[in-house]
Amino acid sequence: MDLDKLVKEAFEESIHVKERFLKENIDKIIDTSSKIVERIKHGGGVFFMGNGGSAADAAHLSAELVGRFYMNRPPIRSASFASNPSILTEIPNDFGFEYLFERQVESYVKSEDVVVGISTSGKSLNVIRALKRAKEIGAFTIGFTGKYGDEMRMCDVLFTVDSDKTPRIQETHILLGHTLCQLIEYEMNVI
Repeated sequence: MDLDKLVKEAFEESIHVKERFLKENIDKIIDTSSKIVERIKHGGGVFFMGNGGSAADAAHLSAELVGRFYMNRPPIRSASFASNPSILTEIPNDFGFEYLFERQVESYVKSEDVVVGISTSGKSLNVIRALKRAKEIGAFTIGFTGKYGDEMRMCDVLFTVDSDKTPRIQETHILLGHTLCQLIEYEMNVI
């Protein structure tokens, strides 16, 4: 196997997927960041959830809002539902894995909040159940998914990466999340 070719193909594929995503979603990204900022300005927080690599992205993006992205600024209320080991074992043990995030939505989320569900497949039942419950509460729901994420269409905003390759989807999700964090920070402090 030609390792140079493998590396080049991975980078080129990632770039191509991101370029296509940007072309299709630039206006939606800007509009979504403005809607998140409005929620934050009215006392809302931003909650993230996902499984596996998406759980790591959920924790990462929450940290960007609580800490800082580029600017020193007041913290933004945010948490990852995939970060508390006791909750991650208690709820699946006592209720079932499909209730993992829904129970946390019921515990923490209010109508002024934003809930972001990340699922590369779009078929993560625990994410889907939590997003549905968040909508019932009145929270603004955002989904990050891949090519076959139709089950997440109930979200107020759904960002679909037109790929069926998990690494390319995840790479686009973290860039999308970083971009939203940057826009939120800018809008909260400049506009």
